[in-house]
Amino acid sequence: MMCYGFMPRLLPLFLLPFLVACSDQRATFEIKGSAHALSLIRVTGMPWEKTAKYSIVAARMPDCMRRHAMPEASPGASVEVYSPGNEAWILKQDGSLFVTETRTCEGFARLDKVPEGGLGPLMGRFEIRNDTLVFTAAPRVEAPTLPVPAESVPALPVALPPSPAST
Repeated sequence: MMCYGFMPRLLPLFLLPFLVACSDQRATFEIKGSAHALSLIRVTGMPWEKTAKYSIVAARMPDCMRRHAMPEASPGASVEVYSPGNEAWILKQDGSLFVTETRTCEGFARLDKVPEGGLGPLMGRFEIRNDTLVFTAAPRVEAPTLPVPAESVPALPVALPPSPAST
């Protein structure tokens, strides 16, 4: 009989591992400060589940903010962010492409293929580092300054001495 008295007290301890297993992580790519940003949300369930739920929040405060659901993917999946311009953003998750925008924050669609104009420059990626979701900015690529070959430089006209006939 004494065993049953301890059961209600110990039940929360037995359930604690299940409560700890759920995780909701967020990371933000600040476009122009925290008011104009893309945030990725990753929700994981139990440790034995092989997928996590992802969503992207497009925000340009105070004008708009919208959360868009993305497909489930592995808990360690990364999401690359490209900037084709005009406040549009292309997201690449496990080979799938999505486009969202921060002008009205309402647009979100899956892309069947790379747009004609390309993806645009890589801005960075949302990824897991040390069990934490973070945004890692892409390195800024400077145009290399290479020496110009001499044969590609046009020759400058050389002033010729006056001919004897013109004097």
